[in-house]
This record gives sequence, structure tokens and C-alpha cells, in this order.
Amino acid sequence: MESKIAILESENQVLCSNPAPAVQAVVNPEVIQPSVMKNSHQVLENGHQLGEPKMEEVVVPPIKNLSKQQSLTDRQQENHDILIKSLAEDRRYDNRRPAAACIVYKSLLHWHSFEAEKTNIFDRIIHTIRSSVENAESSGELAYWLSTTSTLLYLLQNTLKASSSSTKVPNRSRTATGNLFNRMVQNARSSSSGLGISNGYSGMVGRADTTSMIEAKYPAVRFKQQLTAYVEKIYGTMRDSLKREISAILTLCIQAPRAGRVRASRGSLKSIHSSALSRQASSVHWQNIVKCLNHTLETMNNNYVPPMIIRKTFSQVFAFMNVQLFNSLLLRRECCSFSNGEFLKAGLQELEQWCSRTTEEYAGTSWDELQHIRQAVGFLVLHQKSHKTLEEITDELCPVLSISQIYRIGTMFWDDKYGAQGLSQEVIGNMRTMTTDDSITTPNSSFLLDDDS
Repeated sequence: MESKIAILESENQVLCSNPAPAVQAVVNPEVIQPSVMKNSHQVLENGHQLGEPKMEEVVVPPIKNLSKQQSLTDRQQENHDILIKSLAEDRRYDNRRPAAACIVYKSLLHWHSFEAEKTNIFDRIIHTIRSSVENAESSGELAYWLSTTSTLLYLLQNTLKASSSSTKVPNRSRTATGNLFNRMVQNARSSSSGLGISNGYSGMVGRADTTSMIEAKYPAVRFKQQLTAYVEKIYGTMRDSLKREISAILTLCIQAPRAGRVRASRGSLKSIHSSALSRQASSVHWQNIVKCLNHTLETMNNNYVPPMIIRKTFSQVFAFMNVQLFNSLLLRRECCSFSNGEFLKAGLQELEQWCSRTTEEYAGTSWDELQHIRQAVGFLVLHQKSHKTLEEITDELCPVLSISQIYRIGTMFWDDKYGAQGLSQEVIGNMRTMTTDDSITTPNSSFLLDDDS
């Protein structure tokens, strides 16, 4: 309304500064001005005049209001500047939504920018986001921009549809992360309960059907692709940062502290004391991992990052921990002992309790991502292994593990606590034969896991 009032005032000033004929021309460009009398009369060949002098109509051309057009251009530029300043500086939240994302969306919608064949506002928005992300000095700033960009992306996804003229936009090579966010916005649109991002936006985007969506021109489609890329970049940066923090701690969690491996007679005071110290030291490392998880959860929650993104972050980080712990176990025989299995089991219980406290809303399927290391640890702490058949091991105890993985653990296992026997020679022989056959059919297979998160 303020913008419209300013435009009207500008028009009034232009009208008042022009003379009366110009005013009429501006008000109605097609108005016909009073005719001008011609002094010469039409004369017949015999010298007589034909009737009264005739009036000839002269049309005054409309006056082009260049100053008005310049005023509108200046006003639009001023609006763009205000919007960019709001995006860069306004860090408020409204009903758990980043205000800047909503303001940008509503402004672009109001200006019909999505339908424009040519505009520079999208480039200015992307430049502001890029500059802010690159200069972010904390995980809290990254979380804010993850919340803002993902919210704006969701709003665009529910508003824009590609027009025929925008098909020339080149297709970007899609990554696993890109597919993740495509699924995120699609699931959020189709879910009645939402995934933590759609709540509260129905009044802004209307119904998610193709009839009410806007045909986006090339600049808008390109803007959406660039925005998706930055959501992926910020998400990946925060996830990888958490993985790096945890990776340094995991190296201390894979093997029981050396004090726990001091040889002493069972039941002696020295053995009991060293075992207690080992459990305490090991627990500290796992608790440090929990602290890292809690810090990331708190940072994302404080910035209202959509729960779906939080869930995916933790599930991928837990999948990373599963790969690191499992591969380390299979590569180091000293880690495949009974007592080391107990230490790992105690640490995994710390993570299980964290998932339970965090609830499924944020933890999602994180606990299920640890299936390989959980089943491997379950095998290490299993009593009476020699009594188990191959079917019981593959179908009940370790259904997720391959034969080559079970064979690897089974042949490296040693009971440093009770001195019990491992798997029977019959089971070991059968698995050796099956592993050899598998290596022939799939020569490039490995018992190690790939980190494909």
C-alpha cells in the first residue's frame, strides 16, 4: 500500500507540473483537442465559396511520461534493496518459521518475479546467501541458513511449475543429497501431517495442485536450482562437520582401554579394579559422542531446522559410525575379543539410550543404521559359540552380515575372559567353502562396508 501511495503521489506531481493540454493528454491520451479554424476556404472553379469555413480536427499526440517510468524503476530498485537487506540482517522467527524466507517468498510473489522473463533479483538473493554462508563463523549461523533456504525451497516447490519456455534450463547431475531434498519437498507436500516444515504454510502457498501453481520462467527455474544446491551444500557441511568430530572420538571407542587387558587372575582385586577403570574410561568416550549429538540437535532446534532434515542428518551420521566401527573390528584381531565386545556393547547402549531420549521425531531410524556393528558385537559376547549351527548364526544372530563377514569375525575371535572355544570346525569349514565360492562369482566383493551416505 505504501508503494502504491508513493506511485500515486509521483503521478500527481507530474500532472501538476505540466500545462493544461498535457494534463488532458496524460489523463486520456486519445482526447481530441479543440479544432483549429483554417483561414483559407475551399473555392470552386467559378470563384464562389462552398458553404461556411470548415473545422479541421487535429489530434494532439500523447505525451510520454519518462519521469514517471524512471520513478517506477527507482522505486523497484529501492524495494529490491530493502528485500536484500532484510534477507541479510533479519534473523527473526515467526511461528517457528524464519521470517526472511517468508518475506522473500511473498515479495517475489507480489512482484510477479516468478513470471518475469528477465530480472536480476534472483541473482542478488543467491549472492546474499552465498556470501552469508561462506562467511558463517559458527554452526548456529549455518543452521539458520539451512532453515531459511530449506523453508524458501519448500515454498517454491509448492508454488512453481516449469513452463514450456523454461525447458532450456540444463539438468544438474543429481547427487544422493539432491534426491534427498527432492523427496523432502514432495513428501512434505503430500503428507497431511507434514514433516515439520509444512506446518503453518498452507495459508501462504495454497493448495498443492498444478492448477493453482505458477508457470515459472527461466530465471525462476534457475533460481530454484541454485537454491536447492545451497540447501544441499549447507546440509552437507553441517553433517560432515559432525562426522569429523565423532570420527576423532570413534578411534578411542573401538578398542577397550589398555588397562582392561592387564592379565590377572579372575576375581582378583587387581582384575576388578582395572576392569572398573576400563569401563569408566570407555564410557567417557561414548558420552563425548553423545555430547556432540546433543549439541548438533540443540543448534538445529534453536534455528527451527525442519525435523525431516534433522532426522536425515543423524541417520547418515549413525550410518557413518556403523561403517567405521564395523570395518575397524574386521581389520584388527585384537578388537575381536570377548572383553572388547563387552566394551562395545556398553558404548552402543549409550547411543541406544540417546535415540530413546531424542524420540523418533529427531532420531528417526538412527538406531537401525547400526545393525552391522550391533550384530557383530552380539556375536562377540555370545556364550557357547561352538554349539551354534551355521543356520542359527546366519538367520537369527547375524542376518544382516554376509557369510564372508561372519567368517572373518569367527576366525579372528578369541575369548580373553573365559577362554571358551569359538565356532565349531564344521561351521568354520562350511563358511570357508561358501566364501571361496562367493569370491569366484563376485571377485571384487569385499567384507568391508562402503561409506555411501
